[in-house]
Amino acid sequence: MITKLEIDELVREYETADFIKDDPVQFPHRYNQSRKDSEIAGFVASLLAYGNRKVFIKKLNELFCDIAQNEPYNFIMNFEPEMLGNFNYRFGTTSDFAEVFNSLRNLYEKDGGLEELFKYGYKNPVDNNMFIPVTDYFYSHAKEKAGQGFYFMIPNPRNGGAMKRMCMYLRWMIRKGPVDLGLWDFMPASELLIPLDVHVARISREIGLLTRKANDFKSVLELSKKLKGFDAADPAKYDFAMFGYGVNHK
Repeated sequence: MITKLEIDELVREYETADFIKDDPVQFPHRYNQSRKDSEIAGFVASLLAYGNRKVFIKKLNELFCDIAQNEPYNFIMNFEPEMLGNFNYRFGTTSDFAEVFNSLRNLYEKDGGLEELFKYGYKNPVDNNMFIPVTDYFYSHAKEKAGQGFYFMIPNPRNGGAMKRMCMYLRWMIRKGPVDLGLWDFMPASELLIPLDVHVARISREIGLLTRKANDFKSVLELSKKLKGFDAADPAKYDFAMFGYGVNHK
């Protein structure tokens, strides 16, 4: 099994500002002129963060620069479906994106915004899962036009999935460091869960940190608990170590 000395060295090597330019975390950084711009940009970027990295970053640039005119909050508050043209990405159709953005508009107009929603989920988890109240909010505002892409971007935690992109988004918003923005403080970094995808799961098994075979939420909990053994106050920082290990051991 990997040692604390080895895994901490990987964090030191890869948790640097240079990491930002090739990662979707670049978007909340880009729009950090205001808290609301940054958190909205981060949330939307996390929804599209699947598939080929270069492709989804190009699509996010199209969305934020060409469509939203580099004003994420203003875009959401004035959103109308026709603003999207034929914008889509993989499973997400134009209608799916419209449902997401309409829900976000309602959230900011009436219910305090993303920070308040995630804070509510943290303080009122369902089945010990803070993401269920978050996704339930979006589902409750989705119309009949919400299709497969909508539910792929905002998956149902009740199905037991790893919720990788929401864990990643929460890491951006809660942790403070060279990469993560630390805009929110309603929960401690010690309670963050590791964003688990196929890549991180494979590496975690290779280095003896994960025994469970399925890449599901139970594996997220197992791995996060194991990483707390290295740093109880900040286990999510080891996401950078997994990335670094993958780079060094291709």
